[in-house]
Amino acid sequence: MSRIASVLLPMPLPEAFDYAEPEGLTLAVGDHVTVPLGPRVVRGVVTAVRDGAGGNRPLKPILERVDDPPLPPGALAFVEWAARYSVDVPGWPLAMALRGLRHPPPKPDKVLALTGAQPARVTPARLKVMAAAEGARLSGAALASAAGVSAGVVKGLLDEGVLAVEFVEPERGLPQPDLSLPARALNPGQAACVEVLKDMLDSGGFQAALLDGVTGSGKTEVYLEAVAEALRDPDAQVLVLLPEIALTQAVMARFEQRFGAVPAEWHSGVSPPRRRQVWEAVANGNARIVVGARSALFLPFRKLRLIVVDEEHDSSFKQEEGFIYQARDLAVARAKIEGASVLLASATPSLESLYNAQTGRYRWLRLSARHGAAQLPDIGLIDMRQTPPEPGRWLSPPLIKAMALTLQRGEQAMLFLNRRGYAPLVLCKACGEKMKSPDTDSWLVEHRYTGRLVCHLTGFSMKKPEACPHCGAKDSLVSIGPGVERVEEEARHIFPDARVAVFSSDTVMDAEGAKALVSSMAAGEIDILVATQAAAKGHNFPNLTLVGVVDADLSLRGGDLRAGERTFQLLAQAAGRAGRHEKPGRALLQTYAPDHAVMQALAAQDRDAFVDAEMAMREDAGLPPFGRLAAVIASGPDGAALDAYVEALAAVIPNAEGVEVFGPADAPLALVRGRRRKRFLVRAARNVDLQGFMAAWRARAKVPNSVRVVIDVDPYSFL
Repeated sequence: MSRIASVLLPMPLPEAFDYAEPEGLTLAVGDHVTVPLGPRVVRGVVTAVRDGAGGNRPLKPILERVDDPPLPPGALAFVEWAARYSVDVPGWPLAMALRGLRHPPPKPDKVLALTGAQPARVTPARLKVMAAAEGARLSGAALASAAGVSAGVVKGLLDEGVLAVEFVEPERGLPQPDLSLPARALNPGQAACVEVLKDMLDSGGFQAALLDGVTGSGKTEVYLEAVAEALRDPDAQVLVLLPEIALTQAVMARFEQRFGAVPAEWHSGVSPPRRRQVWEAVANGNARIVVGARSALFLPFRKLRLIVVDEEHDSSFKQEEGFIYQARDLAVARAKIEGASVLLASATPSLESLYNAQTGRYRWLRLSARHGAAQLPDIGLIDMRQTPPEPGRWLSPPLIKAMALTLQRGEQAMLFLNRRGYAPLVLCKACGEKMKSPDTDSWLVEHRYTGRLVCHLTGFSMKKPEACPHCGAKDSLVSIGPGVERVEEEARHIFPDARVAVFSSDTVMDAEGAKALVSSMAAGEIDILVATQAAAKGHNFPNLTLVGVVDADLSLRGGDLRAGERTFQLLAQAAGRAGRHEKPGRALLQTYAPDHAVMQALAAQDRDAFVDAEMAMREDAGLPPFGRLAAVIASGPDGAALDAYVEALAAVIPNAEGVEVFGPADAPLALVRGRRRKRFLVRAARNVDLQGFMAAWRARAKVPNSVRVVIDVDPYSFL
């Protein structure tokens, strides 16, 4: 009897398509197959198989089953859930789940082996090569190095047939964790948290916990022991999510110390063949521990027992382009689908997670003191209205004095400014023209290292011109405001003998670069580190005792509904880099608004007071976690067509209780890459099916071909 298979394709299609199962091919849910789609052959995944009897329409047959590990039921269910939650088509999250299979498997290794033939001429060098090749399979370069001879000697033996080339499949397995290795000594607070987590894991099923510990309290050691407990099940797998690639190397080293093996990595810095290898190892259960970025959530785990979201508050967990999602929320959903535990860890938890802990949805584990002898740093405010910097400078006299004293003691200082490049704005002093990216409202940022102006939104880059492109005036372009490069320049000028380095995504391109810079800082080879948020979390620098925040008010500006929360989190994390070992630490925040509630809470180190005030404000306004938000962003090259569409969309807003829709309005960045942009903001009560409302609303207005519509559930960017 013929059967019908529903096949989901990794494309922007609204649903799975039906195909006929060919005779002799017995398919199962999760199988990878190739199918015809118009004139093309595409790859997809079987989501359902059913009896085809009584069908009244002919179906195209599936072409073949692909010999790759099938997508496990939990992974497939997660893909479908993520699409519904994000109000998007299921093909996009499926494409993320299959990303590792886009890359070819690692190529066979080319090695040399003895054939048994003897060389026509025997020399001492040739004898060394033959001895080194005995019982070994080495590449030509490795064999020459092992024998201590030149590559020409090896080539001569290869030409004579004494050596022959063989191709060996690379080792596909991954090192396995050793659970017998001892754990570090835990203090009573850490040990109590570990016992709760062990109880969660032993109980089985879905459970969630928030590990809420001040900076330096030893949260990593706590979740390492939770990982060890989860892995006592010989088939269990663990996923640890990190917000920044820069944190990966430090965390990987901690895992290797604890378990004697490096976990599998998954992020954009991993080579394509290695990503394929990791994907397959996860699918077949060989990868027991995976440490990765947010996209690691979509890997095909066979038996996921524990998900750890480190720095769970971090906005980097929000994917803003393509398939839009919040990895923290999806991690909780994936754990629920898999019947696993999820642990969210942070020194400055998100208000959503704190609310869930306060209301009992999550277990609340608290670490209120730093580990060992370390103490939390003192935090002071520098009122820039009272003690401003010199004209054209950005460091105030009190901060300069504190840096000088720190360096005299042989200690390290960090200057924190969450702004890349040299200056955020370049304008013409002759005509006032602001340098912008073509077809975009975004300012061009000056990067003095490279002599270029760069748009951090679109990636556009150009050499800094000698004359204003608008009026033609020469030498009229001036740099406005500071970036980390400009602060570094000032630090070098004030402290010419100090060793100064910059830690940002422009100077640290990959995980290896981050590892090298972090190692240099930890080894005391840097006196002053000028850093963006890339260095403001997760790093331990033993001799760092002073953190100076150059512009503490920066993230309070603009229309971000989470501005207060983000500022408190970012500055608390940055300040927390100081004094993490025996030496006491200090943080100084340069601000023009020292009376602001965020600054006062930071100075008093009274997080609870800030959280209570912010929660009360959110509750009054119906904002998360007391309400829900979604955004609709419509864009198009034709302003008239875009206006007509958003007006039509506004006219068909569903009448739903507990929902308010604001807009349409021009987006703050109203032009990006030549496309005009309009926004709606939707606010709903917690008990409203927001996804259902958004899907029904979108379906009521036909989208013109020239218009692109994006729905963002729980938006973090309001640009």
